Amino acid sequence: MFDLENHGPDTFVGEGPQYPWGGLYGGQIVAQALRAAAATVDEDLQVHSLRAYFIRRGDHNEPVRYEVDRIRNGRSFSTRRVVARQAIGAILNCEASFQRNRANVDVQFEPIPAGVPQPSDLTSDQWTPSFDRRIAPAVDDGGSVHHRAWMKVSSPLGDDDLVHCCWLAYLSDDLPTDCVVRAYRRLAGADWEPEFAASLDHTIWFHGRPRVDRWHLFDFTCSVLVGGRGLSIGNVFDIDGLHIATVAQEVLLRGSFPVTSIHQQD
Repeated sequence: MFDLENHGPDTFVGEGPQYPWGGLYGGQIVAQALRAAAATVDEDLQVHSLRAYFIRRGDHNEPVRYEVDRIRNGRSFSTRRVVARQAIGAILNCEASFQRNRANVDVQFEPIPAGVPQPSDLTSDQWTPSFDRRIAPAVDDGGSVHHRAWMKVSSPLGDDDLVHCCWLAYLSDDLPTDCVVRAYRRLAGADWEPEFAASLDHTIWFHGRPRVDRWHLFDFTCSVLVGGRGLSIGNVFDIDGLHIATVAQEVLLRGSFPVTSIHQQD
């Protein structure tokens, strides 16, 4: 999935399959961009964050060219910018930061949510053989509605930390749009459907070492709706309850929307 061909200095080429909705999957482009960025930093540096902007929809019939800009090499941090291109132009712009690990205090303040059914108690709802997904019942905490799912990659991945981080980036693009759609339906009614949906940007902060060939819980909420955009923020926990990552994505939705229902909700 994330094998890239070297096409010259700091330039890599990758491909992707067609997905049920047509075109390329945004999470795959983010993951391949991360793989390209990591190929230009020292091996003892580990990714701790990335920020990507989705610019155009990718074409699955065409390879993707990843051009890496070595913005900074520091003693503790290195920063890279990656532009993913196809014939139409840039389809993604991604910046990734890598850190040389040093011994320090690790503290987790966000616990894994209580009462979430285990994956074995839920039904598989996967849309690709690459990974399994078990959606948990939505939970309304009196404010936001939590959209939750357990996910894991179908095949063993070995011990390469970067491969697991790339797969986490891939998986993290699966739930945000559904989460924002649920927030709109809370106001407009359960039958509301968007006429158009697109991811605008995507951010990940890595807090631990993911092992995504084991179950991880993705817990997303939509924190705000404005200008046709919804901001979805999620926490990722491993099966043992360790807070592995935090994800944020802004999603654009278009469609007829009854403004009066917002006033009624207020």
